[in-house]
Amino acid sequence: MKNTPAKSKLPVLAQLCKLIPGHLVTNLARKHGVDKQARRFSPWSHVVTLLYAQLTHSIGLNDVCDALRNHSTWLGSVRGALAPTRNTLSHANKTRDSSMMEELFWKTLKHLENQLPGGFGTRYKGLPRRFKKTIHAVDSTTIALVANCMPWAKHRRRKAAAKMHLRLNLQSFLPGFAVIEEAAHHDDTRAPALCAHLLAGEIALFDKAYVNFLHLHDLCQRGVFWVTRAKDNMAYRVVKKLQRKPKAKILRDDLIILTTAKSKKQYPARLRRVEMLVTVNGEEVVMVFITNNMEWAASSVGELYQARWGIEVFFKQIKQTLQVCDFLGHNKRAIQWQLWAALLLYVLMRFQGRVADWTHSFTRLLAMVRGVVWDRIDLESLLKSYGTAGGCFRMRASCEAAYLPGLAP
Repeated sequence: MKNTPAKSKLPVLAQLCKLIPGHLVTNLARKHGVDKQARRFSPWSHVVTLLYAQLTHSIGLNDVCDALRNHSTWLGSVRGALAPTRNTLSHANKTRDSSMMEELFWKTLKHLENQLPGGFGTRYKGLPRRFKKTIHAVDSTTIALVANCMPWAKHRRRKAAAKMHLRLNLQSFLPGFAVIEEAAHHDDTRAPALCAHLLAGEIALFDKAYVNFLHLHDLCQRGVFWVTRAKDNMAYRVVKKLQRKPKAKILRDDLIILTTAKSKKQYPARLRRVEMLVTVNGEEVVMVFITNNMEWAASSVGELYQARWGIEVFFKQIKQTLQVCDFLGHNKRAIQWQLWAALLLYVLMRFQGRVADWTHSFTRLLAMVRGVVWDRIDLESLLKSYGTAGGCFRMRASCEAAYLPGLAP
């Protein structure tokens, strides 16, 4: 058949893991002391196991360990990775430093960005094209945990949760910085770390949970533009009206200064306050935005903030397609290992999709790969053949079958 994918000596899982530079895991394991705890179950085997668990939606230790043992022959082709026992994997997740996986994610992301001219990201469709500087969206997502088993993540009275704070580059739709921790910490305390590396002229978009005037003034001093929603109790005084009367959907456009002693000390400069009508779920509601940019059109302020929705789309992709709801351990390190593995798999899949000129959704991409994880076919040609006029390659196992880890295709 004209569009039949080429065969490969390696299974699809090995082809994905091959995108990770071999020396990285060895060097990082030595740096974080993980290699000292490794006997038979090496740090590389640990990384491969967690990527496989993400790819197949394994919901328990037995699922992933039994599946890998059943495919131990093909698993060995993934740079000699070995299948763990249930207790070995549980102990590794609990005791090994998860900062190794965190650093592996960032170094792999940087490595893959250098492989393709212009990177491998995809611009968020809702982003206004007239802005040339990099636009970042900052937000967090809460991941529910079991309170009885995870006292370290206690959140409110009878709940437990972890939180992922993220800065997303909307031009590439790839993470720029992330913090994974207990949900008890308030969002605005993590804003400085998330925005520490922003450059002059770049734009940061926040929701009002991240409003910290001391941090916002620091961004202003560094030449970084920002847009966020004003809190309902923000006390201010209008010093100049930029718009005399309502125009289209712009109700007010004013220069203001903060009036409370604390906020005025934290942000002594002028702010711009834009009040406008925004369509939400088919209905027009009044929203108030504040920014430190005095030159943009008032409508641009609203459009920029609406582009912040891109990070919600990213969180939706992660939560609906990867395994970030059922965890392979109750320890804080185990949760962090699994969440960083989810982000790493996301980046590997996005890179593979870009190389193969994949035009369908990320959900379909993951389902496609999930169904052929142990097949020895060339992944790039498989993705290129999908949906072509000559007919797509027919998988020997359905995408849904891979939800049962270890089911041979």
